[in-house]
Amino acid sequence: MISLLFYLLVGVGLLVFLWLLARRKGAPVEGCGRQFVEARQALRTLQLGLLPENLIERLFDREDFRYAMAASPANIGELFLQERKRISLMWVRRVRCEIRNLMQFHLGYSRLHAKLSLLTEIRLALDFGLLLLACRALRILLYMRGPHGAGAVVVVLTAAAGRVCAASEKSLAFLNPPALESFRRSSAGNGAAI
Repeated sequence: MISLLFYLLVGVGLLVFLWLLARRKGAPVEGCGRQFVEARQALRTLQLGLLPENLIERLFDREDFRYAMAASPANIGELFLQERKRISLMWVRRVRCEIRNLMQFHLGYSRLHAKLSLLTEIRLALDFGLLLLACRALRILLYMRGPHGAGAVVVVLTAAAGRVCAASEKSLAFLNPPALESFRRSSAGNGAAI
């Protein structure tokens, strides 16, 4: 009799568990499009606005600092250093914000729509962790040594950001249908625009 009661309780427990699973909702449809647009915007901001190699080279270039210190009075050199530090800190803050936007997208929506393997998701999680840690370390270095003493951390940050951007590009690839570009190029030239 006790074993029958045990099996009935297990059966009722499984039914309740299945009922809860059936009631569980996936990603909300109403916010899904907005999340994709925000993730795409964050990706473009990183790729085109914050991570171009020439911008990073100019922002953390030691030669500018040496020139400003050698060719100008001390107060001008100090002003240059303060402004470069302020701009560098704003850059790090903006990179961190865009990385967090991409991280939120990957946590909530990408696994529902992109075919990411477990290994890719683990690498992506490690890259996000490395990026957030590198942003924190870079902020500390910028406060302590200025923008000209943080070259190694900047290299690590940009490499990890490049990997995250590549994975995010794959997750958001369906937003850039290649057929649309070929259609746009072959459209009529009589003033019609697509």
